[in-house]
Amino acid sequence: MNKKQDINKKLWQKGNKTEPLIESFTTGKDKIFDRKLARYDVLGSLAHAQMLAETGIITREEGNALMKSLLRIYAEIEQYSLAIEDGVEDIHSQIERMLTKETGETGKKIHTGRSRNDQVLLDLRLYFREEIEKLTTQIHTLFKILIDLSEKNKETLLPGYTHFQAAMPSSFGLWFAAYAESLLDDTILLQAVYRIINKNPLGSAAGYGSSFPLKRSITTRLLGFEDMNYNSVYAQMGRGKTERLIAQVLSGFAATIGKMAMDICLFNSQNFNFLQLPDSMTTGSSIMPHKKNPDVFELIRARCNAMQALPNTITMIGANLPSGYHRDWQILKEYIFPALEEMYECLELMIFALPKIIVNKDIMRDAKYDLCFSVDAVNELVKNGTPFRDAYHLVAEQIQKQTFKKPAQLDHTHEGSMGNLCNDVLKKNMRNILDGFGFKKVKQTLQQLLEKK
Repeated sequence: MNKKQDINKKLWQKGNKTEPLIESFTTGKDKIFDRKLARYDVLGSLAHAQMLAETGIITREEGNALMKSLLRIYAEIEQYSLAIEDGVEDIHSQIERMLTKETGETGKKIHTGRSRNDQVLLDLRLYFREEIEKLTTQIHTLFKILIDLSEKNKETLLPGYTHFQAAMPSSFGLWFAAYAESLLDDTILLQAVYRIINKNPLGSAAGYGSSFPLKRSITTRLLGFEDMNYNSVYAQMGRGKTERLIAQVLSGFAATIGKMAMDICLFNSQNFNFLQLPDSMTTGSSIMPHKKNPDVFELIRARCNAMQALPNTITMIGANLPSGYHRDWQILKEYIFPALEEMYECLELMIFALPKIIVNKDIMRDAKYDLCFSVDAVNELVKNGTPFRDAYHLVAEQIQKQTFKKPAQLDHTHEGSMGNLCNDVLKKNMRNILDGFGFKKVKQTLQQLLEKK
């Protein structure tokens, strides 16, 4: 067999020919989604090549040749999206093919001590790690907007509801900050998932290790991982688990953002009239000239609701699978990659739209909300010495006789109340969480890998 034929073979091909229908079905949508993994595949190969050279599995000269070629391929990827050629199975095969074309027999050694199983695992870990950083940046931006809006509107009252009944006075400061704190807790969960993902699976091979004297600590260090997956079987069990954990995090953020979108749709309606959307952020009706529809928030709500089903979808794909690799994992990319993009779009729109919302400053002046102040009236009586239950009945009697008058002012001072939002504490807590990710260290480590000569 000549060299050209050898280069064009699939990584796993041994002379047999696969039926085109089977090949097309098993490849699936890999060529579409694999383009996102190109740069991470090169990063993983750079670390792997250096480790092979440092351990003497290949020569220093071979290692240098591989790394030089890989750096050139990386630069090509950064300039434009790397195309997967016809007849090439996936991005991993494409990069190995390019490497072999450039370096000849040396290029064929890049797969020494490595399976496509741990190669793909690694690519996904590197990809998800960077996507989490991107997600965290957007979440932090939205968090800061919510805190800012909370501070600007902390004196503006609106009714708080229980059982869909006007219940007690609330404020826009309280409402905006509630979603900020929800994002804070969602980010704690995101950091926990990041720590699980930030472990090196490379060296687990097909799931059972390798007879080569690999130094997995080297690739762990070169790729900026916090640690490694030590057990090679468990490393392979990370496929499916990683995607499920990310899906759960996305579901948590979706629940927070979707609920806020629902509030905005509700508050924007004429029945509530708590806030207004600028005309430029609404759409109209083909038949009703007066309509100004909050479509953007309705679609955010719908997308976030759909995203909350994602963890179950991911779970069911692998629900009955034993340990070890299975091709079932391949289709997870078709769910988790688009879900990340959906979340970015929803966050981008919330970041764009929220500062433009117009808050109604006079909501609670409407007499229909006067009874929301009944608890404050009860509390005033208690402060002046009336037992709580007696005060409760006195105010209830006033309400029944329609003689109730709301208090002249409110006195809410405890932590987390309208008069004491604790937004500075929330900001401090978010900063501590963000610092715990260690994104800067990862970036610096990968930059050092790319500067190897």
